[in-house]
Amino acid sequence: MVTLTIDGKKVTVRKLSTVLDAARKLNIPIPTLCHHPELSPYGGCRLCIIEIKDLARPVTACTTFAREGMEVITTSPYLEKLRKTTLELLLSDHPNDCMVCERAGDCTLQELAYFYDIRENRFVGEKRPFIKKDENPFVERAMEKCILCGQCVRVCDEIQGVGAIDFAYRGLKTKICPPFEKDLDCEFCGQCVAVCPTGALTGKMWAQKGRQQDVRTVDTVCPYCGCGCNISLHVRRNEVIRVSSKEDTINEGWLCAKGRFGYEFIHNSDRLTKPLIRISPKEGFEFSSQSPSFNPPPGKGGNGGVRSSPLTPHNSRFKEVSWDEAFDYIAKRLKEIKDSYGPDSIGGLSSARCTNEENFLFQKFIRAVIGTNNVDHCARY
Repeated sequence: MVTLTIDGKKVTVRKLSTVLDAARKLNIPIPTLCHHPELSPYGGCRLCIIEIKDLARPVTACTTFAREGMEVITTSPYLEKLRKTTLELLLSDHPNDCMVCERAGDCTLQELAYFYDIRENRFVGEKRPFIKKDENPFVERAMEKCILCGQCVRVCDEIQGVGAIDFAYRGLKTKICPPFEKDLDCEFCGQCVAVCPTGALTGKMWAQKGRQQDVRTVDTVCPYCGCGCNISLHVRRNEVIRVSSKEDTINEGWLCAKGRFGYEFIHNSDRLTKPLIRISPKEGFEFSSQSPSFNPPPGKGGNGGVRSSPLTPHNSRFKEVSWDEAFDYIAKRLKEIKDSYGPDSIGGLSSARCTNEENFLFQKFIRAVIGTNNVDHCARY
């Protein structure tokens, strides 16, 4: 452990902690654009500069390790002037289209420009044109808004281990792109979108669906597997417009492609909302459309609430029923099959979308209630 002083306050941190880590432990704000707590120190944006006693020049807090007895100053007129000048240089070739940018109101660069009251830029020069648009299906890459913070490159390399993008060229021509400037072609986990501090990387599915106004956030759990990743649904007018994840959750803000982009099924008109029981001529199973528990789906009243499915034979159709009717039918058929053909005539296939606890209960039901060891899992657990 090492003890240092920051703005007159003493703090003790672990060895190899940075000055930025120590300052955040004291809740002392230091602006950053390229820093992420789960990524390696980078020091590219130069906004986290600090002064250290007995050092002749400012250094970056995110790349400077805390030392015993160190005395640090995080803010002064001199430091704030340097930070404002650095921010102006970052904005010198940045497009001023905040009014239509998808990240307006949730953009770190925009927030810093507001904080430092940058209304006009002294540094006007050559712009970096990026005419080519990426034709990938999920990520909108507006690279003219890129500030070369490198967070997307590092998260793709250090967290995902993919390396789908990297820095290319030098000087004013420097850009972040896939190999040979081809369209982005990866598993589209969207981690690069999650860490981008500007509007350079956004989701194509989010375009013009809503930003901050009238958008509420609902925290829930991803439905796609048993990992239990926490997700935040951004809802506008009772419609999910995008998905994100918070850093202080079990998955530390990281999501897979399905968790981040696979949410359109929620509002799909083909989504099943009630149990279905197959009607087969051989089984002679039938429900009365006058049953109080029977509710024909919208527009289906003319055929008695019967729904056909492309996944079943032509002589099989489905009928919507209540959950109680579905459970009674399942119990009845399982008992009939067990009594007629024995428990080993039944098998259970569990799902990776369930939690470990649900899968444990399922195999317990198959083994203890049905009385067979014919139970398997799609992930072969």
